[in-house]
Amino acid sequence: MRLGRLRRRVAAAVTLPFVLRRSGLLWPGSPARMAHQLIALQRWGTTLAGSFIVAAVRDPDRAAIIDEFGTLSYAEVDARTTRLAIALGAGIDTEDGPPHVALLCRNHRGMVESLIACGKLGADTVLLNTGLATEQLLTILAEQEIDVLIADAEFEPLLVAAPGSIRKLTADGLDDLLAATPDEPLRPPERPGRTIVLSSGTTGSPKGAERPTRPGLRPFAAVASRIPLRARDTILIEAPLFHTWGYAGLQLALALRATIVLNRRYEAESTLAAIERHGCSVLIAVPVMLQRLLELPVDQYDLTTLRVAAASGSTLPGGLATGFMEAFGDVLYNLYGSTEASWVSIATPEDLRDRASTAGRPPRGTRLAILGEDGSPVPPGAQGHIYADNEMLFDGYTSGEPREGRDGMLSLGDIGHLDPQGRLFVEGRGDDMVISGGENIFPGEVEDVIARLPEVREVAVLGVPDARFGQRLAAYVVVRAGEHLDRDAVRDCVRQRFARFAVPRDVHFIEALPRTPTGKIVRSTLLSLTAAASTS
Repeated sequence: MRLGRLRRRVAAAVTLPFVLRRSGLLWPGSPARMAHQLIALQRWGTTLAGSFIVAAVRDPDRAAIIDEFGTLSYAEVDARTTRLAIALGAGIDTEDGPPHVALLCRNHRGMVESLIACGKLGADTVLLNTGLATEQLLTILAEQEIDVLIADAEFEPLLVAAPGSIRKLTADGLDDLLAATPDEPLRPPERPGRTIVLSSGTTGSPKGAERPTRPGLRPFAAVASRIPLRARDTILIEAPLFHTWGYAGLQLALALRATIVLNRRYEAESTLAAIERHGCSVLIAVPVMLQRLLELPVDQYDLTTLRVAAASGSTLPGGLATGFMEAFGDVLYNLYGSTEASWVSIATPEDLRDRASTAGRPPRGTRLAILGEDGSPVPPGAQGHIYADNEMLFDGYTSGEPREGRDGMLSLGDIGHLDPQGRLFVEGRGDDMVISGGENIFPGEVEDVIARLPEVREVAVLGVPDARFGQRLAAYVVVRAGEHLDRDAVRDCVRQRFARFAVPRDVHFIEALPRTPTGKIVRSTLLSLTAAASTS
């Protein structure tokens, strides 16, 4: 083991008792329940299923899930997921390996229960992106050699098109399956099943990234050292559970024995109503969701219980951090990471008040470095490639594709810099950098300037082909309802901040930016608009 990694693990181990005590997880309980809790932890480990079982032993009567169907306690979900695990394993020959289960579900109890049941069974679980096309999903089912497909009823086209060799279950109809399944004891699997999260697929075919199966408590302590999470919080998870950030939110919630509140689909009004109705203390979301909240009269809701709004999945648009904290208070925490690396840095409200564009600092147990083209560290303020190492790095792509890294660190694929205080700033994807007439431009910097115009609801800036300069910038602008903005005003605001070559020559006004379910912009759709305009 490298000396640097050993030092980080020692530092994380030293931090662990303090964080557990501060979060309330070390508070004493019934001696009998604590003994059973330790036994369950020893038997099942710190897998997702293990974390749930430990929570159910300690707080069986506590509400575990609140969704559109009502409330389920930890004891109820424990019994239901045991029966579901038995039902999923029935008739599957495991001599050649564990069952392979694919989940295509939105945020509701069926998704959470399926994840826990797969963990109890020891199945390899593939989380399917609800935004993918049927043909893409069929390809993934074949590549991952899926035995069982659990999908919401709305995805009937996939259920119909999937090969007959795959057992198909509707997530909305699991109650019937559970009623027909006997309640029997279940032993821990011989080996923990893998959880495979797909990349977004916005720049190519989605890739399966295998998450660590037994993360332990140190990763939880790393996040909780920067974010004030507490035992028995009530956590509203709006980020999709199939996404790395939504899945991580579920892991954190189970470690905290929290009550998990879910909305099947994201609607800003439903989010505010859920916070008020259930007294939610934590919100797990992606940035575009927070943006939508600010478009509502938030002062008409009682949001005094909200202590943490944690966002990840994409860059905070210009002005969002300040605007959100003005409306909700200093509750915003911004996490930077990726499907492959989970969280790499965390910005606290204090960080964001000082520099709203920062991605924060790495938590304990994470090594972060900005490296030049030759692999050497660059000084503070200088741009370079972002690399990181922590205990939550993915175990590899299911395709066998190698990970890009240096000195034990994984490349995030982004360009950024550190300031003298050690805070990270992300300029953008390395492959998004635009070279126009020999000048390097990061579109995100131009996006931030345009986004601050009061008439702009949202904006994306991309590089498009140019016969003379190689590339040029194109801006795709969504104007707020009732507002008016012209192309010259957009260009002028950029011209005041940047050199001429950074001013978008193309400005397209559109009704909405095309986004994936996790809020990422589908760039290929926008590029087709420019292509269509140039041929018309």
